[in-house]
Amino acid sequence: MRKQLRTTLMAAKAVALTAALAAPALAAPSNGGHEATRQAVRAAVADGVPGVTLTVRRGHGTWAATAGVGDLETGKPRSTADHYRVASVTKTFVATVVLQLEAEGLLSLDDTVEEWLPGVVRGNGHDGRKITLRQLLNHSSGIFDYLRDTGFQQKYMTPDGFMKHRFDQASPEDAIAIAMGNKPHFDEPGTSFAYSNTNYVLAARVIEKATGSDDYADEIERRIIAPLKLSSTSVPTRVTLPRPSSRAYSKLAKTDTGPTYDVTELNPRLAYGSGQMVSSSADLTRFYSALLRGKLLRPEQLKEMKTTIPSSRDTNRYGLGLVDRKLECGVHVWGHDGGIFGSNTDVVTTEDGRHSLAVNFNGDWSGSTDAIIEAEFCGK
Repeated sequence: MRKQLRTTLMAAKAVALTAALAAPALAAPSNGGHEATRQAVRAAVADGVPGVTLTVRRGHGTWAATAGVGDLETGKPRSTADHYRVASVTKTFVATVVLQLEAEGLLSLDDTVEEWLPGVVRGNGHDGRKITLRQLLNHSSGIFDYLRDTGFQQKYMTPDGFMKHRFDQASPEDAIAIAMGNKPHFDEPGTSFAYSNTNYVLAARVIEKATGSDDYADEIERRIIAPLKLSSTSVPTRVTLPRPSSRAYSKLAKTDTGPTYDVTELNPRLAYGSGQMVSSSADLTRFYSALLRGKLLRPEQLKEMKTTIPSSRDTNRYGLGLVDRKLECGVHVWGHDGGIFGSNTDVVTTEDGRHSLAVNFNGDWSGSTDAIIEAEFCGK
C-alpha cells in the first residue's frame, strides 16, 4: 500500500500542469468541436484535480479525452479506458432494476418497506410501515443517511479512521442499524426531500427479497451489464480496481489544503446499493443513453423514473434514481453524480439519449464537473 503523499510533490504537479495545458485528447472529435469542453477539463486540472478522463457519445460517434495524471508518483497519465469507482451513480442501476421488477409484477412502487423488510426500518421515529418503495428511490422517505452519523464519519472519513478501517467487512445491516440509531431527517414520509444513502441500501435488499437472489449485484449483472455488454462495469467486492485504472487521491478532510492520501484500495461493499459499482466513461454513456432511449424500461416505468420532485439544488429535480438538471443555457440533461474517496464522477445525457457525457476526477477536493457539463452542452 502506498504511503501518504504530499501535495508539494513538485515533479508530479509539473507533469499534471503540462498534461493539462496539452489536453491530450486520445480520440478526435467525431461530431463537431469540443473546444469549450477541452478548456473546462484543463481548468479542472489547473484547479488541482490530479487527472480527468471523459467520454462524449453523440449520435453514432464518440469523443474521449484525458488531462492530468493518473499517478502522482510516476506521472503516468490517465487513460480514456480507466476503470473507476462511480459511487452514487450506482443508484440509477439499482432504481432501474426495481422498476423492471415492477414491470414484471414482482413488486409495486406503492408497497411499503415493511412488506419487504419486516421490522427493519424501526426506531427513533423511523417506521417502515409508512414508507413506500417509491419514497426510497426519490429520497422522500426521511430515513436518516448513515453517512451523516458522527460515529461513522469518525471511523471512516478521517485520515486515521480511513486508514485503519478501509478494509472492514461491514454488512448492509450495519449501515441500516446506524441509520436507525438516529432520528429521521423529517417526520412524515413523502413531505420533503433528504438525500439518504440508506434508502438505496434498503432498495438493494428489496431487490434480493423480490427475486430470491443472494446478492442484488447478480440482478444488475443479468439485467443491465450483460445485455448492454458493459465490459468495464461491475459490482465488485475486491479492494483493488480492474486494469486499466488510475490511483485515487483524497484529502480525507473538508479542505483543499493539507496532505494528499492514496485511497485507491478500499472495500466497496461498505457502500452496497448506495455506491458500490465500478465502471468506465464509455460504459456509463452507453448505459444512460440506453436508459433514456427506452432500451431498459417500458414506457410506463421510464415515465415513473422521470417523475421528479424538488431536490436540495434549485437547478435539479430528483426522480427515481435519476436527476433532471437544468443547465445555465436552459438545456435539460438527465443523469446522476457520485463521489467516494478519491473519485468524483458525473454522467448526463439529453432526454433523447443521443448526447451523453461521463467524466471522472481521480481526486475529491477540487475542480467542477458542472463546468465541464456546461461547456459540452452549452458551449461555455
